[in-house]
Amino acid sequence: MMGLAFAAIAALGDVLGGVLVLARPRRERRLLSALVGFGAGFMLAVAILEMVPHAVDVRGGLIAILAGYLVVHLTQHSLTPHFHFGEETHEEAMVSPGIGVWALVGLVPHSFFDGVAIAGAFLESSELGALVFTAIVLHKVPTGVSLASVMIASGNTRRHSLFAVVVMALATVVGAMITPAVTALATWGLALAAGVTIYVAASNLIPESQHERGWLAQGGIFAGVMAFFLVKLFTGGLT
Repeated sequence: MMGLAFAAIAALGDVLGGVLVLARPRRERRLLSALVGFGAGFMLAVAILEMVPHAVDVRGGLIAILAGYLVVHLTQHSLTPHFHFGEETHEEAMVSPGIGVWALVGLVPHSFFDGVAIAGAFLESSELGALVFTAIVLHKVPTGVSLASVMIASGNTRRHSLFAVVVMALATVVGAMITPAVTALATWGLALAAGVTIYVAASNLIPESQHERGWLAQGGIFAGVMAFFLVKLFTGGLT
């Protein structure tokens, strides 16, 4: 139940990101760039130093990590058209509303595994659950920004764009809800989510930050990693 509650809170980040785009399409990008970098650094540290060690204790855990990584790559960059994991800024108009729908299709599995990650982490321990929740909630706003901006840029209405963001957010709740009840997810869910988290951090968020000039986005990555160690230090987790 705790994992489900925290997953629902994290899902609100998707909605918040979408609302930011719909309410103020040309908002200041520098803050978002810093958040993307910070979230990437924190997620990468949590995935490698916390999620992976727990996942490899399970038989088949390494295979599940690889599978999680490949599933996200398949849905976001093989089965769907390319889209940025941030605010859509193409100069050319994307005239097909279907592109926004494909973006939703690509992001729903990722959002689902966000919920799996939170629930699976809380099944291991409250400390791990809190760390994974923090890592995921940090990238939820950029994810909502990503989907809403692609929906708008591809010609969808604001109402349809908001609906898409809500659907994506609900996928997180569904993932957390079914994880304890599905044996495979309860066993390998954390490992699968580790692969998803590594992909989102290293293949989506960090490359997006690399497009930004200046120290804010790049420094955000290192700040995110440092924040992880600070959290561990203050919670007594460092030895």
